[in-house]
Amino acid sequence: PDVATMLNILALVYRDQSKFKEASALLNDALAIREKTLGPDHPAVAATLNNLAVLYGKRNKFKEAEPLC
Repeated sequence: PDVATMLNILALVYRDQSKFKEASALLNDALAIREKTLGPDHPAVAATLNNLAVLYGKRNKFKEAEPLC
């Protein structure tokens, strides 16, 4: 889970720098780790899904963001 936390934090930095491709890859990696280690109903999984939704929103990809909310 510590690796997933660091990936998530780095992804947010990339998102804020408009490096959306890099941010998306890191968030998806963090999500996979968190789902595997914590289970799909854990709050950290929800937080990562939220971060992905925000990223999609910033890219005007609202159809991709909606199911994550």
